[in-house]
Amino acid sequence: MIDLKKEIQNLEEELIDLRRDFHMHPELGYEEFRTSKIVYDYLEGLGLEVKKVAKTGVVGLLKGDKPGKTVMLRADIDALPQNEKTDLAFQSTTPGVMHACGHDAHTAMLLIAAKVLTKYKDSIEGNVKFVFQPNEEEAGALDMINEGVLENPKVDAAFSTHIWTPVESGKIGLSSGPVMAATEEFELSIIGKAGHTSAPHTALDPILASANVIQALQSIQTREVNPLLPITIMIGKVHGGSGRNIIADRVDIGGTIRFLFPEEEKEKKILLDRFERVIKGTCDAMDVKYELKYIPSNPSLMNDSKMVALVREASKETFGTEENIQEYRCLAGEDFAEFTHRVPSAFYFLGTGNAAKNTHYPHHHPMFDIDEETLKYGVEIHVRSVFNYLGL
Repeated sequence: MIDLKKEIQNLEEELIDLRRDFHMHPELGYEEFRTSKIVYDYLEGLGLEVKKVAKTGVVGLLKGDKPGKTVMLRADIDALPQNEKTDLAFQSTTPGVMHACGHDAHTAMLLIAAKVLTKYKDSIEGNVKFVFQPNEEEAGALDMINEGVLENPKVDAAFSTHIWTPVESGKIGLSSGPVMAATEEFELSIIGKAGHTSAPHTALDPILASANVIQALQSIQTREVNPLLPITIMIGKVHGGSGRNIIADRVDIGGTIRFLFPEEEKEKKILLDRFERVIKGTCDAMDVKYELKYIPSNPSLMNDSKMVALVREASKETFGTEENIQEYRCLAGEDFAEFTHRVPSAFYFLGTGNAAKNTHYPHHHPMFDIDEETLKYGVEIHVRSVFNYLGL
């Protein structure tokens, strides 16, 4: 008889050690060389077929002894350009880089899930692909797809999770349909003409124009989009000027547009047309020029109802109840969305918020941390989801 809880409990110390090691050595997107090597060697040590995909990505394939479908489990491995301020004993040793989004935990959980599932190779009908994806913060999933991660063997379904401080430890966020927002990241430059602040009439002030553009863009979400549809247009950075008495020649602005629209492809085009119309109109009115570009981002994350039912059952088996499962959606972006638009998928939020343990800070915060007691739940749900899908 399978006693998964006992098996995973016996691996909990290794699970936490892996997470802490990754946390101490964070690496930015497509620079995850150390992480990638550790993952590659670990999977190879389990006897899996292992290969590199998309620069620093790693894929391990567990072939069951009997033919069947192929299910994918995915974890992201990259960190963020953030200075950590947690003062943990295992705080980041790399200045300016931090695992402030929990990807260290995702990587550790999937490695241990691979270790557990490998023991059941003889009973598995089908295959399990363990996908360790680089550069999630800037849409690395699409690069993996373009390099064939969903083929050879063809992936029939996919599961993933995100450890999540906004959800209380011991609870699960799970919903069908769209659960995370489509995201468009943008870089905008407002280009004027430099001058002296004593003679503003001889210059074209891009700072004033930028202030007007930033404010005018907010009218799109409050005046041009159905107020019942979720949308945010946010500016995350503004850089311009070099001195108090100098009129700058340009201002560089960066931000995100996030939305959950029922007809995403059609309505996204309308939204982006409106976005540029407001920018152009404001710049024309102030006689300045602009340059606008979009950074590759992701569509909305769509959960398949049948796959969600499998995760729900896995969670119930893990916790012994369904009372801790809550409907949850948010406007954060997640490039696992690319997989959900190609194969039936389910993505859930593993609650790790606990104020008593200081794990209540939001993601991307310099004080971000997780409740390590929740890691074993993620491993168990991974394993049980695979068992439920393949009928083990």
